[in-house]
Amino acid sequence: MDRALRDSLAEAEDRHWWFEGRRRILQSVLQVTGARGPVAEIGCGNGANLAMLSSFGEVSAVEPDATDRARAEARGIGHVRRGSLPTDIPLSQGGFGLVLALDVIEHVENDEAAVRSLAGLCRPDGLVVITVPAGPWLWSRHDERNGHFRRYTRDGLRRLITHAGLEVVRLTSFNTVLLPVVATARTAGRMLGLDTAGTSLPPTPINQAFLKLLSLEARLLPRIDLPAGVSLLALAHPA
Repeated sequence: MDRALRDSLAEAEDRHWWFEGRRRILQSVLQVTGARGPVAEIGCGNGANLAMLSSFGEVSAVEPDATDRARAEARGIGHVRRGSLPTDIPLSQGGFGLVLALDVIEHVENDEAAVRSLAGLCRPDGLVVITVPAGPWLWSRHDERNGHFRRYTRDGLRRLITHAGLEVVRLTSFNTVLLPVVATARTAGRMLGLDTAGTSLPPTPINQAFLKLLSLEARLLPRIDLPAGVSLLALAHPA
C-alpha cells in the first residue's frame, strides 16, 4: 500500500462508513460467539479496531509499518509490536483466545503461511477471525493501490483456511447491500481508467447513509449468513 493511501486511511479510519461499519459487524458477530481474550490483532494498521477489541479482553497487536504503528501505540490500548505475516510475529504461540487478521492476508503473497501463523497463535479453544475482499471479478485499481495480491471466492477462502490447519465454523459474505454500488463503481473505473482507491471521508450525508446500511447488516449477521457481498468473514477453530 502506498504512503499517500496509508495517510488517507489514518485520517478517515475512525469515522469512515466502511471501517466503522465493519467494526459494528465484527462486534455483533463476536458477541454471540462468546469469544474471550487475550486478543491478538495482526496487521492492526492505525489501531482503529483496538478499542472495540478491548471489550473482549486484553489486546496485543502487530503492525509492520512504523508510522501506522506509532499511531496505534498513541491510542494507549494494549501492546503494539513490530512484526509482519507470515513469520515475523513476536507473540506467544498458543496464547490467545481471539486472533484476528482484518483485511490483511490479501496483502501477503504466501497467504497459506500467513493463516498458519494465525492458527499457531490461537489456543485450542480459541477463535481465528479473518476478513478479506471478495470476488475476483471486482478486481480494480483499488486493489492494486492497496497492495492486494488477490480477492477471494467463498470456496477458495474455505480451502485456504482448512489447508492451514483450521476448521471453518462460519463463513459469510458481508457488505452485501452496497455490492451493486461498489460493483458499478469498480466496473466504471476499469472501463474509464479511473482511480477508485480513494479512502477519504465522503460527505457526511453519504457517509451516514452507507453506515446505516452496514449497521443493518450488523443486526442481521449474528443470526444469518449473507449469500454475496464485497467482503467475506470467516470464523475458525484450531482443527
